Amino acid sequence: MKQGLTVFWQTIKVFILFTGSTILFYYGIMCISEEYENYHRYDEPEGAAVKVSQQSGEGQNWTDRLLLFYMIGE
Repeated sequence: MKQGLTVFWQTIKVFILFTGSTILFYYGIMCISEEYENYHRYDEPEGAAVKVSQQSGEGQNWTDRLLLFYMIGE
């Protein structure tokens, strides 16, 4: 009888630990998600920002761009 109660108590402790960890993880993910939801990553950059890529219409068609994409490996 005592061994059955010990196993039952150990099972309850593991269940409580698992449930608590799951709830803590869930609220942690929700907090991080809420933080990044308000982050405006497509805003206009401030300061002396420089445009990285240039669009040149001379001699570049979609096949050249595709071959460049495959050669660079991106």
